Amino acid sequence: MLSLDRQNELREKFRQTHPDWRPATEVYADLVRAHLPPTGRLLDIGCGRGGLVEQLDHPQPQMMGIDPDWLSLREHRLEMPRAAAFSDNIPFAAAAFDVVFASWLLEHLARPFLTFNEIGRVLKPGGVFVFITPNGRHPLALLNRGLGQFARLQGRIVERFYGRIPADTFPTYYRANDTAVLHTLCQSAGLKLVNLHTIPDPTYLAFTPALFRFMSWFETKLPPQRRLHLVGLAVMVEK
Repeated sequence: MLSLDRQNELREKFRQTHPDWRPATEVYADLVRAHLPPTGRLLDIGCGRGGLVEQLDHPQPQMMGIDPDWLSLREHRLEMPRAAAFSDNIPFAAAAFDVVFASWLLEHLARPFLTFNEIGRVLKPGGVFVFITPNGRHPLALLNRGLGQFARLQGRIVERFYGRIPADTFPTYYRANDTAVLHTLCQSAGLKLVNLHTIPDPTYLAFTPALFRFMSWFETKLPPQRRLHLVGLAVMVEK
């Protein structure tokens, strides 16, 4: 079984041979920290039980979260304000937040234009949207796109091979997981995509040492536009 702890060990091993490489989650977290004002208001879309908000040294009353899964909200590890809601109908006033971020959300959106329009609505002028998501052009994403239409089967695979809870596996569509599409979605919502990192990660099929070596080679041979993870920063255009 390829647990998250084991994946992180392999990421550190990959970093030792590729010193300029950083995991996508580190790049993502640093972008949020760099653009979050000391007293700014932050919205975590798809907040689940925790995640990046637990790593931020920021006043909890200034951090909000939404998620459609009521059980996850009840089990959230912080005492921050949160609400049961979908990203295409965010229950907050316009221009309410300085930073909106989303971890592993965009790949699950059946109608991403609605979510992007809502993000544009709740961001203050000059506010930022930061996201991390798989690259829809990576071979693994193409495979997962097919499996994602069958959430129950996908859940069993995730549980068997990665030791994660099947209930946390949701359908995937990859309709907001391409550079050109992201630029279009941002523009339609009044956002400007100013930074998009494409970051390799060889750990998702590293079930054996041989597979890890192969994936480490394979990931470095892919062109930048097809690397596994996308980490982006979009700025709300000031009107």
